[in-house]
Amino acid sequence: MSIDFNELTAEDVSRHFGRRKALSRISFRTGTGSILGLLGPNGAGKSTMIAVLATLLRPSGGDIRYGTHMASATGAELRARIGVLGHDLFLYPELTARENLAFFAGLYGAANARAAADAALDRAGLADRADDPISSFSRGMRQRVALERSLVHGPRLVLLDEPFTGLDDASAAALVARLRGLRNEGAIVVLATHDLDLAEGLLDSALFLRDGRMVEAVARPGALRSTYRSIMGRA
Repeated sequence: MSIDFNELTAEDVSRHFGRRKALSRISFRTGTGSILGLLGPNGAGKSTMIAVLATLLRPSGGDIRYGTHMASATGAELRARIGVLGHDLFLYPELTARENLAFFAGLYGAANARAAADAALDRAGLADRADDPISSFSRGMRQRVALERSLVHGPRLVLLDEPFTGLDDASAAALVARLRGLRNEGAIVVLATHDLDLAEGLLDSALFLRDGRMVEAVARPGALRSTYRSIMGRA
């Protein structure tokens, strides 16, 4: 079964680890062709929210809907429409860039895994390094390959947890351009970041989180750093 959706909805989502409330009654709605930012300090709940949206963690309370679908009812079919880039890049250092991407394309059932890998390397601007082992790549290059690993199956929902960490200016600019391209292609992008300068002008909406609570939701946030200071100062 193949499923699709054009909206992501969270209603009163909570996640508890024992007595610690990592998320407390978070609600939002976002749709195709948009980038939602999860903003807040360390420990705000951004990574937990990404993991819950990715179906890697079950919420302790509340519901998440992917269009009309629930994760509990759709399982693997839903996960096939989600791409995740977290702190771990999940690349095999001894394999080449092409071998890594072909491997993951094959896991997702690509009819021609090598062709899918080559197309991904073109998008990453790394076609000339296709046959080099990942161990020889810089952090920025590995991050670009890992992003394409998360996108090789054409997901509807793209979840990114601090994707700008360790990137130089050129790699960060390339990532911003790629995210804008995904938005133009109709993806739903959820981006957890503390890098407000790079997120400036990129987000269609933002959730400001602190201690697992949603402090405020802002559409088309501008002057992001001053907005962040103002909102978080009230938290």
